[in-house]
Amino acid sequence: MTRINSNISSLIAQANLGKTQKELQLRLERLSTGLRINRGADDPAGLITSERIRSDIQGISQGIKNSDRAASVISTTESGLTEVADLLNSIKSLIVESANSGAISQDERQANQLQIDSAIDSITRISNTSSFGGLKLLNGSLDYTTSGLSTSAISLARIQKASFVGQPSLQVDVDVVASAQVGALYYNGGTTPPGVTLSAMTLQVTGTRGVEVITIPSGQPLQKLVEAVNNLTSLTGVTAELVNGDPNSGLVFKSQEYGSDAFVSVERLQGPAAGSDAWTLYKYASNGPVETGTPFPWSTLIGAGTLVTGKRDEGQDVSALVNGNLASGHGLRLSINSTSLGMELLLHEDLAIRPAASNATFYITGGGALFQLGQDVTALQQANIGIQSVAASQMGGTLVNGSLQFLSSLKQGQINSIDTSFSRKDFSAASDILDRAIDEVSILRGRLGAFQRNVLETNSRALQSSFENLSASDSQIRDADFAFETSKLTRAQILASAGNSALLLANQASQQVLQLLG
Repeated sequence: MTRINSNISSLIAQANLGKTQKELQLRLERLSTGLRINRGADDPAGLITSERIRSDIQGISQGIKNSDRAASVISTTESGLTEVADLLNSIKSLIVESANSGAISQDERQANQLQIDSAIDSITRISNTSSFGGLKLLNGSLDYTTSGLSTSAISLARIQKASFVGQPSLQVDVDVVASAQVGALYYNGGTTPPGVTLSAMTLQVTGTRGVEVITIPSGQPLQKLVEAVNNLTSLTGVTAELVNGDPNSGLVFKSQEYGSDAFVSVERLQGPAAGSDAWTLYKYASNGPVETGTPFPWSTLIGAGTLVTGKRDEGQDVSALVNGNLASGHGLRLSINSTSLGMELLLHEDLAIRPAASNATFYITGGGALFQLGQDVTALQQANIGIQSVAASQMGGTLVNGSLQFLSSLKQGQINSIDTSFSRKDFSAASDILDRAIDEVSILRGRLGAFQRNVLETNSRALQSSFENLSASDSQIRDADFAFETSKLTRAQILASAGNSALLLANQASQQVLQLLG
């Protein structure tokens, strides 16, 4: 049958030609953009996955840039610290030279003092001027700020890292669980008569600084022995004092420093054997006293076996919990390095020797350098580090005769200048402060170097690997396969040409009806 109102063949040809034209447009679009997914309709699930991957790629790309910039900041900081270290070493040589008092004149020592002053001023200048893009690096701007820090409990706090995620400040609780102790040997002074040396004696006194020999005649008050020991403290590192200030109670030989590295040794070289004139030294059988400042109960402790005879005794490092974590102790110093907190503390003696004392509490309220190293803004993808000031008034904190002294105290007119030290013939305090400052700079450089090498550089390499893999994954999902798309384009072109021919033939078939009309 022949109909002209509905040309079904033409409609079929038009429909198929329309599909072919859409296919042809799709292939041309993909070949022109290079993308398989140009809109959500192309692949809804693939688009969602691809966009998420692209978000990760952008975050990772910025994380790599952040790591590289952070590495530049650390490198610039260390370059300033290198100059500070060189200046400290030059000060060291000047102090050692000035201590050679038998071969150096007052004028030369004053010239050395001028050089020391100039070097200390230069250290402070470097602290104030070292910067990166307007960011001050060594003046304490990148150090942490604290509040509630009582110097009667904690003499010095150096915060290395702190995490404030989810809280405006970080509370720090320090609970001493084992006391810091000095090495101590006790002498009860005999009983007939008490408070004096019963016979002439020669004592060899040894401490962390060295060994010296003391000779005491018989019948001398124990205070004379105390004075003889204390006159040599700078050479031995050993002090002596009367028990409870009473010569009848005996005396105690103590190491000048606290900690397991400190020790005291007293040995009688000449005189009657131990016991023949009540010359017997005692030490604690285990740990020393956890409290001081109370009368020493000689008879009770000896009778109870708490004290045993001995010629040598070592000190003990302080042990404490910091926010519930056991911190490493060295003398009066504590250090802790956890995921959220890293710091070094110099405890005051009043806290370090008293485990029964109340906890010391302070707050870290802000500051520090925060580096965003990953694609997500979370604590796990951030690194915190504190860079302390290297100004002379902040470095070398050392307890000198119970007072905390810094590098600035080595300048002319200050308590530890070489002119002042020469008047006492004792350069040990200046040397201790300088050695501490050198250690602080070296440790800071090492800490920054470890941070750059083990955190920043490894993070950059890990992110670069992730960037490559995610880019490959996104390409596999989103990018067009040109070989495949070209073959599909060729097929669409052939079908479009064939469809046009078929539509032409279908339209021509309807015109044949005119032949029936004559």
